[in-house]
Amino acid sequence: MTNPPPPGNWSDPTWSAQPSSPAPDPTVVAGQPVPAQPGPVDPYAPAPYAPDPYAPVDPYAPVDPYAGAKQSAAQPMPGYAPPGYPPQYPGYGYPQPPKTNGMAIAAFVLALIGFTSCITAPIGAILGHVAQKQIRLSGEGGAGMAKAAIIVGWILTGFLVLVIAIYAAVIIYAIATSDNSSSSSY
Repeated sequence: MTNPPPPGNWSDPTWSAQPSSPAPDPTVVAGQPVPAQPGPVDPYAPAPYAPDPYAPVDPYAPVDPYAGAKQSAAQPMPGYAPPGYPPQYPGYGYPQPPKTNGMAIAAFVLALIGFTSCITAPIGAILGHVAQKQIRLSGEGGAGMAKAAIIVGWILTGFLVLVIAIYAAVIIYAIATSDNSSSSSY
């Protein structure tokens, strides 16, 4: 079934079966072809040929010593992204731990050496106090190490003072209770 023509002199372009003129070609402007516009880049499109980095390598293949500089796996091919993971965005992942204060490390080591030498324990405790002040001012790491050096250093120093006091008391007691018979017998 076809529609009847519109009444009057009004012409309906959809009514006639034949267009009055052919549709213009959108790729031609003023007789010249329009260059194609670059479209969006497909990230999943295959890349141009690049050597396969996982291809098996013949260890006995001859090597040309005069071939010049060759691309290594660590150097990316021109036009390609470097291999490996992309750089980490700032603010993501774990933050870097702060640098440990060197004096806190030295104080802890000297306090622990105080178990055998007994002389370095008070030095370790004093250096622990200095390291704590430096850590408060600079924000470095190692506060726990400095605190451990202070605790271990002062405990070992207390034991050292106690041992020296007991040793002195034993010597004084031995002198006071000794019989001076050997000096009076002559």
